Amino acid sequence: MSRQVFLYDPPDRFVAGTVGLPGRRTFFLQATAGSRTTSVALEKAQVEALAERIDELLDEVVRRTGGNAPVPAVAPAEVTDTAPLDTPVEEEFRVGTMALAWDGDEERMIVEAQALVELEAETDDDLAEAEEQLLQDDENGPPMLRVRLTGAMAREFAKRAMEVVNAGRPPCPLCSLPLDPEGHVCPRQNGYRRGL
Repeated sequence: MSRQVFLYDPPDRFVAGTVGLPGRRTFFLQATAGSRTTSVALEKAQVEALAERIDELLDEVVRRTGGNAPVPAVAPAEVTDTAPLDTPVEEEFRVGTMALAWDGDEERMIVEAQALVELEAETDDDLAEAEEQLLQDDENGPPMLRVRLTGAMAREFAKRAMEVVNAGRPPCPLCSLPLDPEGHVCPRQNGYRRGL
């Protein structure tokens, strides 16, 4: 069976968002172009890492081009997207591997998210080889979401993604673990329940 690639070049919209209440949220990347929408599920840590890496890569592009690349230092107000995810949110796959690149010729950020695949390997070398094969553009590989973004769209994606990550449960001031609405058993308080 050939690989299914959900390509958005460019998307009308590419955002990170959640479904559910804090503490029970499911995180999604969602790309939209016209009437077509693709949503892929991933972990909160993956959203945070992706946002951080996008900003780092954009900063490096600006540095290497001496400021000549069409990459704003911050997300421009005209591309701000605060709307919720488009509904219905239907998960195409759960993300396992992500990759980023900058296409200097087209001046676009390329974001790829591949479906989670169980790798079978007997040694660390076998595992490294299997991971390397996943990153190749194999026509029989796992499903993939590939999005090509302008510098401004990429900055806005990173900004919104960090806001989504930080919008969860507030941290306990003592142990930094998330506080639940029902209270929190804080290890720093020797297991005593602490309310909000």
